[in-house]
Amino acid sequence: MPTQKLYAGAKLREIRTRLSLTQKEFAQKLGVSLPYLNQMENNNRPVSTTVVLALAQEFGLDVTELSTGDSERLVSDMREALADPVLAETSAPLADLRLTASNAPALARAFLELHRAYRQTHERLASLDEALGRQDVQTQASPWDEVRDFFHYCDNYIDAVDRAAERFSSKAPEQGGVRAAAIIALRNLGISVEFTDITTLRQYDTRAHKLSISRYAQPATQTFQLLLQVALLQSDKLLEATLDLARFHTDAARSIAKIGLANYFAGAALMPYGAFLNAAQETRHDLELLSNRFGASIEQVAHRLSTMQRPGAKGIPFFFVRVDQAGTITKRHSATRLQFARFGGACPLWNVHRAFETPGRFLRQLAETPDGVRYISLAHDVSKSGGHFGAPVRRYAIALGCEIRHADALVYADYMELDNPQAFEPIGISCRICERTDCHQRSVPPLERQLSIDENTRGVLPYEVR
Repeated sequence: MPTQKLYAGAKLREIRTRLSLTQKEFAQKLGVSLPYLNQMENNNRPVSTTVVLALAQEFGLDVTELSTGDSERLVSDMREALADPVLAETSAPLADLRLTASNAPALARAFLELHRAYRQTHERLASLDEALGRQDVQTQASPWDEVRDFFHYCDNYIDAVDRAAERFSSKAPEQGGVRAAAIIALRNLGISVEFTDITTLRQYDTRAHKLSISRYAQPATQTFQLLLQVALLQSDKLLEATLDLARFHTDAARSIAKIGLANYFAGAALMPYGAFLNAAQETRHDLELLSNRFGASIEQVAHRLSTMQRPGAKGIPFFFVRVDQAGTITKRHSATRLQFARFGGACPLWNVHRAFETPGRFLRQLAETPDGVRYISLAHDVSKSGGHFGAPVRRYAIALGCEIRHADALVYADYMELDNPQAFEPIGISCRICERTDCHQRSVPPLERQLSIDENTRGVLPYEVR
């Protein structure tokens, strides 16, 4: 099988800009001619082995940064946007989308922003009876979606926040660990901490300088909420500086992102990068062992595994997703080539949906996407009790997985038929853009294919996909 050529023009330009070097200076340091560098930056030539080595030796660059997965995400997102009925007549070839994602990522993101604004406007018009007469109707992106995309395109890894959380954990006392460290840090700030009967998980009284944590919450949740409050108070300047760099469009998006960064800090402090990475490798990513070792929930552990993308010390690239009982994706991230639908639910053939049927069990699945890439997927249900009789119980299912080439590093891959092509179930991303022609669970026709309809024949579907 021929080696795939590496085109990373946009990344080379980003690195050069970050180093404040001209093209001539950058070319000299890389040991190539100026025209050659210009051709690489414009993706007219692939990045040579000489340049890759020079980037590592001269600048200490983690060469895996040259292929961050952004292009695959952009291609997937653009394909889904172009599958919108309003654009169905102007769908672009996959090769053109890949060229746009690698050569002009800023243009690709602008297109996605435009499509998102169109969808939101369309949805508002569909409910005009509610919007009529309102003065606050806007066409800009949903703050929630804007924040979700921010983390998505950061590979779900925020270096400065992650390292700050790791430093905080390194100073935790032997007795009580990071939970005790959080309480001590808050008390040093003049804040009293109490575990009491409250209906919320966490409540901070800014006037009384008192933090209340629900006594009914699970210990892992209590510790997480303590660390979240530490992040909001002790690391406020760091969070604000990170938000300044993100340049969100609205105050609402910035506020949501701040909570997201505080949550990130809490997870990274509970499971500090270096120690967690070593433990994950040692246990072969056994979620239950990691949960017990770090005093974290299964969901927290799975989510943390999806963030292990520190340059120079990367873990396995995982995808992580959480869905509700309606199949709606409530959390999503992928460091793999598998990308989730931005709108709607996940493929019904995916084992994450079956997790609701088998509470308390880990479900394993070997799956193959239409592009031929094979994955191992682990699914588990997550129930979040309200803490007392009559309180609503929130039910979710989570899935964690990676490409099959990493299977040896996962305890969950043991005794599975990894070499048997028939053991891999066909899954997709979204029915609208799925290329499979024979899926029995298809909900809507693929917008990029022609249909054949025979009134005298009825199969599983009322049409055939050509």
